[in-house]
Amino acid sequence: MIINSLITFVALVGVTVAQNATLRYMPFGDSITEIICWRAKLWEKLKDTEWGTVDWVGSGKGENNCGDTTYDRDNEGHSGFLAIDIANKNQLVGWLKTNPADVITMHLGTNDIVQQNKPVTDIIDAFTTLVGVMRESNPSTKLVVAQIIPMGLGNYNTQIQNLNKAIIPWAEGLNTTESPIWVVDQYTGFSSTDLRDGVHPNDAGDTKMMNVWYPALINAFKVAEADKLAAASKHVEIPFTA
Repeated sequence: MIINSLITFVALVGVTVAQNATLRYMPFGDSITEIICWRAKLWEKLKDTEWGTVDWVGSGKGENNCGDTTYDRDNEGHSGFLAIDIANKNQLVGWLKTNPADVITMHLGTNDIVQQNKPVTDIIDAFTTLVGVMRESNPSTKLVVAQIIPMGLGNYNTQIQNLNKAIIPWAEGLNTTESPIWVVDQYTGFSSTDLRDGVHPNDAGDTKMMNVWYPALINAFKVAEADKLAAASKHVEIPFTA
């Protein structure tokens, strides 16, 4: 009887841990997250791995006619939005309340520079506010932040490079063990020929972006899963057996 009870208990622990360990991933940003196809390509590359069951979350389903009707289109990309506005208007608060996430990728800042020529320091301050919102929603948020892609029009790339340089020390300053921040370089190796309209990636650009996101996202998933499994195990009560 005791052996049977222990076997049942072990089985229940496994089920509880598995249920609590389901990962939620939010692609977060502007139109370079929303009306593109790197998300579809990323989902395709992940689907046959152990991370194929990760739940992609967000209030939108926008894309760029990617030709895949099966992938999880949920995302929090908002075309035309500025990081500064999202932060100042507390928009991320509501988005995360509706769709909490364990792992977030962020490609943001393009519109701040292109639309309003915002100072890099203001954009970085907005990033800090957004990280605070993420951690308020989930103290164990794992964040992958992009050094953003270049533009193929105008004279914006110097300012984009300045932002990208500032992202690294900013991330190092906010990085914690519980809620790490990793930086990926989406700028280097990306050229105007990888853009369909001077702003958004074409098929080649989507593939480049996907390939940069992929290893960092795999790592973030592994860290997030380990944390969730540990937390779930701690909250399973051990039954008393006389």
